[in-house]
Amino acid sequence: MVTALRPRNGAMSGTPRLAGGQRQGPELAELLARSALGDQDAFRGLYVTVVGPVFGLVRRVLRDHAQSEEVTQEVMLEVWRTAARYRPERGEVMTWIMTLAHRRSVDRVRSAQAAADRDRRVASWSQVTSYDEVAEQVEHRLEREQVRRCLKSLTELQRESVTLAYYRGYSYQEAAEVLGAPLGTIKTRMRDGLIRLRDCLGVGS
Repeated sequence: MVTALRPRNGAMSGTPRLAGGQRQGPELAELLARSALGDQDAFRGLYVTVVGPVFGLVRRVLRDHAQSEEVTQEVMLEVWRTAARYRPERGEVMTWIMTLAHRRSVDRVRSAQAAADRDRRVASWSQVTSYDEVAEQVEHRLEREQVRRCLKSLTELQRESVTLAYYRGYSYQEAAEVLGAPLGTIKTRMRDGLIRLRDCLGVGS
């Protein structure tokens, strides 16, 4: 609606004069009241009168021309939609409109700041997560390499016994049958092998 009612000569290109034929007080209140009833001609008159000051206020808050134009149009759309809510006892029409403009400008600044803060948090979280994942992978790799190195320090029977029991889930009896060795020998070799592994890995030291 606001875009359709926007003057063809581009009211945003300059600030309308308020001196000499300006619309103030009762006249602005009348235009707003007629706008509240859906009078598009009345809103055009209101738009031309107030859009310049509104844009100036928004521009001072946002400091960005394109965003200022966008927010100004949002303000004027809000004026059109909420004209019936205006109450004269709460102040002049111009004051009411400028209050809407200031509030929406501040909301835009806060929204932009919140978005920037979210982006920074997401970027920070991603970096931390990535670092933690890499660190964990490196730690696991180092642990595996250390275990592999320590296993190589065992005798063949010790290494095979420990591998079957702790990495493949074999019972002592099953490991003894697979290796073709007495159960007591397997238990002894496994005990000795675990002690050597503990010492090699520095567990409990």
